[in-house]
Amino acid sequence: MTRHQGRHFLQIPGPSPVPDRVLRAMDMPVIDHRSAEFAELGRAVLQGSQKVFKTAGPVIIFPSSGTGAWEACIVNTLSPGDKVLMVETGHFATLWRQMVARWGIEVDFLPGDWRHGASPGEVGAKLAQDTGHEIKAVMVVHNETSTGVTSRISDIRAAIDEAKHPALLLVDTISSLGSVDYRHDEWGVDVTVSCSQKGFMLPPGLGFNAISEKARAAGKTNKMPRSYWDWEEMLKPNAGGFFPYTPATNLLYGLREAIAMLLEEGLDAVFSRHQRLAAATRAAVKHWGLEVLCLEPAEYSPVLTAVLMPPGHDADQFRRIVLDNYNMSLGAGLSKLVGKVFRIGHLGECNELTLLGALSGVELGLSAAGVPHRAGGVAAAMAYLEGPVEANAPMHLKVVDI
Repeated sequence: MTRHQGRHFLQIPGPSPVPDRVLRAMDMPVIDHRSAEFAELGRAVLQGSQKVFKTAGPVIIFPSSGTGAWEACIVNTLSPGDKVLMVETGHFATLWRQMVARWGIEVDFLPGDWRHGASPGEVGAKLAQDTGHEIKAVMVVHNETSTGVTSRISDIRAAIDEAKHPALLLVDTISSLGSVDYRHDEWGVDVTVSCSQKGFMLPPGLGFNAISEKARAAGKTNKMPRSYWDWEEMLKPNAGGFFPYTPATNLLYGLREAIAMLLEEGLDAVFSRHQRLAAATRAAVKHWGLEVLCLEPAEYSPVLTAVLMPPGHDADQFRRIVLDNYNMSLGAGLSKLVGKVFRIGHLGECNELTLLGALSGVELGLSAAGVPHRAGGVAAAMAYLEGPVEANAPMHLKVVDI
């Protein structure tokens, strides 16, 4: 194993680097999770999470991965034998489909090419044909981490409404929340699924469900067995800032600090920063003469950029060279993209200098691996970043009480 000096560059699209400020916030003694002190912490993170999800409704926090939050969404809204409509946008949409099927739910899986997001038109057409309202939910991944493609959730909501269909809208924001503009209430989402280790800039270990009144009503009549994941069992003690079982106390300390950081910068400024860094990354990729996997500019991910390798060159071998020589981790291609793409994460605590360092590592790696490219991609990204910063970028940090 090669030993390197300096800090490791973690440029995968999650888990994202944990800011020092969040690490310090978690460096606390464990406290009594039945105490008044804990109740204050619990209320702060539950109410603060609502601001990030942009909802006035409940946000439920589980000690879990995002996969656990997926399961909580399913078992609280659906019943065995139900039918759902899902869209094949990539590896994680496929995994969610597999989980749904294990619960005895029929999945109508709209095929996709992994280079586009969910088509609102196709979703609307399927729902219009479902005159008997057999489809109980539409399930979409907002930001497909395996491909660097986002789906237009507001347009999908509009398609559901135009079809006058009562299906629930269930959305995975595991890699987008806190990094990409997202509006749970305004877009009429019924369950938003997320987790701690992406835009929240925390270690893995927290799963989230933001839920609408319609989703909660479905949970009171559906027939799926559940215990650990039961929303109602969480909501009762949550009203006082508590949890029904031992919570991940120190992660909640970190969550409180992470929410404060997001709100101090301002969510619109956070989203603008991610868009700016993503555009600079694409400028570098274009200059190198490589191809971005996402084919629709309106669906470019602000969180990551998936890059296709030229024919005859293996993405995993390239990633190994970058790691061994320059101490930087890039995201692997997943499932049918294994060896074909590498993924550059630019989310969470990432700024212009961090990004330029990462892109320098990629360009050095392209040369070391003998991948045909045109030198100067980093300079192209720098030229883009030298342009005017968006008007909503922060000039000064605000002090925010969550």
